[in-house]
This record gives sequence, C-alpha cells and structure tokens, in this order.
Amino acid sequence: MTELSGLQIFKYLPGATKKENTNCKKCGFPTCMAFALNLAKNKADVKQCPYMPEALEILWIQNNKQPQNTVEINGIKIGGENVLYRHEKTFNNKCAIAIIIDTNKPNWEQKLETVKNFQIKRVNEILKVDLIIIKSDKKFEQKENIIWYNDFIKLPLKEIQDSDFATTSQELIKIRKKAILEKDENYSKPVYVYLKSCQDKELMCAKSAYYICKYANMLVFEDFDEHMLSALMTLRQNIYTDPQKPLQVESGIYEFNNPDKNSLIFLTTNFALTYFAVANELENLDISSYLIVTPSDGMSVLTAWSAEKITAETVAKIITNWDMANKIKNKKIIIPGLLSHMKKELEAKIPDFEFIVGTVNAFEIGDFVKNLLKRKEN
Repeated sequence: MTELSGLQIFKYLPGATKKENTNCKKCGFPTCMAFALNLAKNKADVKQCPYMPEALEILWIQNNKQPQNTVEINGIKIGGENVLYRHEKTFNNKCAIAIIIDTNKPNWEQKLETVKNFQIKRVNEILKVDLIIIKSDKKFEQKENIIWYNDFIKLPLKEIQDSDFATTSQELIKIRKKAILEKDENYSKPVYVYLKSCQDKELMCAKSAYYICKYANMLVFEDFDEHMLSALMTLRQNIYTDPQKPLQVESGIYEFNNPDKNSLIFLTTNFALTYFAVANELENLDISSYLIVTPSDGMSVLTAWSAEKITAETVAKIITNWDMANKIKNKKIIIPGLLSHMKKELEAKIPDFEFIVGTVNAFEIGDFVKNLLKRKEN
C-alpha cells in the first residue's frame, strides 16, 4: 500500500468539491489544501477535519498503521521499520548485535569480559556489542546492555533459527514484505536470527551480512569473534546511515603528530569517509602535519567541487580565520589530486601560499610525502 499524497487527500475535502465548509479553518490550517499537504507529511491528524469523509478516514488510518513494532531492550531500539529499501526514506533502528553468554560453559567469565570490552572506532563512532544475553541460573550485577535469557525470550520478538540459509533468508523477506506492504499485524514483531556455534566463521560472516541487509532486526550469536563482528559492524554502519544526511565532521584545522610551524599542510572536505581515510594516513606518517577541512556539507571532494561547496573563497576564509599565514612558516598546501584544476585559482585568491597537487587516493599519501621530502632534500 502506497502513501497518500496531499493532492490525493485534497480531492476528497470540501475545498476540492466546492461544498459547504470549504476552507473553514476548523482544522487549524488556512485552507483545505494546506491541511491536506500537512496531513500527507504527518504534520496533522486526520481527526482535525470534522468534514473528512469516513471512507478516506478509514483508508488513512489503515495506510498509516505502523508496519513493524518497535521494541526497546535496555535502551536499544529494534524494529520500527516502514520501508523495504533505505533509499525509499531511511531505516530507523540498526540491526542490533547480541552475544549469548552461557555460564555453564567453560571460561564464560573471560568471554563476558572480552565482549564487554570489545569496541571499534569508525567514522567518529564507537561500535560495540549492543546486547549481552546471560544464560544462567545465577544472578549477578546487571549492566545496561545485559539481559537474562529467560527475560529475553519473553519479549515480543520473532525468533528464526539459522538452520538453513535459503530458508532463513526467504522467511526474513516474507516477514518484512508482509509487515511493510500488507501491514499484516501477524508479522509486525521485530525479527531476530539466532546463530548457533559454527566453526566456519567466514560462512557465518557471509550469512550474517546478508541478514543485516535483508531483514533481521537483531542477530544473536552463540560465538564471539572480533574479526567477524568488526566486519559486520562496518557493514551495518554503512547500511543504517540516513542516505539523506551525509556523514560529516566539523570543518576546521586538525593537527596530527604534534605539528609546528614547519609541518606539512593538507586539504580535504568534511565528508566523514574522506576525512577519516586521510586522517588515518596522516596519523601513520613519520612526520607531523595539519589538515584543513572545508565546510562542504558532507560531500566528497569532486562532488563538493561540482556543487561549488569547496571554492577558493571557502579555503581562504579558513586560512584567514586561523591566521595561518602568520602561524605557519611552511607556505605550501597539498590539495587533493581531484582538485588539480583549482591550483591556479587558489594561488590567485591566496597569494601567500603555494598549492601542490597531491594524490587522488588517500592510501597514496605515504609514498607521495616520501617523494616530496626527497625532492626537498635534493
């Protein structure tokens, strides 16, 4: 069932049919059209119009039923999805990752500590195991992300045992389609896939990656493997970002390895993936450096240039605001290779500095710097 548009709603209202009570304002909006448009955007309630036809009201309520319930577990929300594909709008709650800790198994305490302490940092976000499920007859101190197995299985969730990949994947797709397209309340529970111990971690990782994409709300593992979880969390971070809101970092000047007035200066945009790719290379250099990050609305280098989000004026503003000409003795700024066509424009706008065309790819920075320093020595 597709969402009703403002025009589809308007044609049933008094304003479209030119009946009595046209634009009566009892809904709180100046016109019937304004009410219809706001209703389509979920900024108004269907009951605000006293003259709404009953058939349209029933259709609207049915059309706006929550396709999938949201369940909160110790602060972690799962479910609540209302689209099949994130480009339609966005996914709401990331697929949670949970680990089972069975206190009847050997070395369970060590496993618990390892799981609790596990984390990776990627694109300015700390990624951890979302939920630890304790299978035990004992009771001990309960932390925020810990739940007892007996409490977990009472939650309003749908479990799928991962016994066969084809069966599991087909079931996940069927449930999501029933929930989203048909809004069938029998399929409205969030779904988790229970993955039993498996020696073939590559196979488990491949299957789990598919389940994250289609359409598990949670993965529950008996095994804990740091490499597998790192890969899955990286994939999940990409899938569950809002496609309408690019990841970005704050613009400004960043320092690496305690720079001084003689340090190298690099330039890039504030697109998070670009920034962290460059930052990782600069951190691993044997020398110190500065990185100028331009305010580019989270766009990559070439996209920012084509949208005029990175210009000689924006670069000049940052350099002026930071008083870089007086603070830095080194008057050379290395720009991305994709911006080689901007070199003359930058030098004309910022005559105090020379602009050097750098690499197209971040991983080439190390070799580029070595060659640059050799040329300087010679």
